Amino acid sequence: ITGKENPQLNRKIIYTMAADHGVTEEGVSAYPKDVTPQMVYNFLNGGAAINVLARHAGAEVMVVDMGVDHDFEPLPGLIIKKIGRGTKNMARGPAMERREAIQAIKIGAELVEEQVEKGLDIIGTGDMGIGNTTPSSAILSVFTGADPQEVAGRGTGINDEGLARKIEIIRKAVDLNAPDPQDPIDVLAKVGGYEIGGIAGLVIGAAANGIPVVVDGFISGAGALVAGRLEPKVKQYLIASHNSVEVGHRLLLEQLELRPLLDLDLRLGEGTGAALAIQLMDASLKILTQMATFGEAGVSETE
Repeated sequence: ITGKENPQLNRKIIYTMAADHGVTEEGVSAYPKDVTPQMVYNFLNGGAAINVLARHAGAEVMVVDMGVDHDFEPLPGLIIKKIGRGTKNMARGPAMERREAIQAIKIGAELVEEQVEKGLDIIGTGDMGIGNTTPSSAILSVFTGADPQEVAGRGTGINDEGLARKIEIIRKAVDLNAPDPQDPIDVLAKVGGYEIGGIAGLVIGAAANGIPVVVDGFISGAGALVAGRLEPKVKQYLIASHNSVEVGHRLLLEQLELRPLLDLDLRLGEGTGAALAIQLMDASLKILTQMATFGEAGVSETE
């Protein structure tokens, strides 16, 4: 990926992309959308799981407002790239306009470009957005032809009744908007999210600069899948951090031709799985660059 025989991981950034979703009006999440800005403030205060794990991994966290339904004051650590105050309700029409989908991808790519000249060795992708497993499931359903029942999970922990409603909402949104699976931007615009588009852009921007991308969970995977459908070569730059509890995640990883490093029933998002996996990348590179060969250590070879 890097073109270097002995790559180093000196500068690591986890991008936590935040946005709201109009489809929460349909009751697809166990939590109100107010949680999205509340969690953004938590990230900025350093008190969320991603902050703890990123500190442990020696990574910076960059929080990006892609489209939260809240007006943030300029704050340290917050990058405001707001496209809108959340997407529209995809159960009643397209989630966003095509130009907004393109804008989201461009923002993600540009965020990476801005850091490359300062030195950037690896990135992790993360997300925050109440309701965002619903568009992620819809994206996977469109690209694979799988029924929503096969790819939609419980997200933040909805009950059986909520899951049944979520599956029907995804089915309704896909039928109503008829996104073209051969046109990834159309899919993103009709049933996606601003942060999902931003993650797709991060993947493209990193791959274009020879930077490995550690993909977090289901939502980050949906963004990576959009990127992979736009340019299949980006899949060679991806590392899957984990297999989450979302039922569609394994199918999503198969679409990206990735094998997850961890399988710990993770379900949080934020970039937490990516932060854990970056530590494995660190360890593996230290083995590559610091461990002696048998010859160097004076150990006899097989006869």
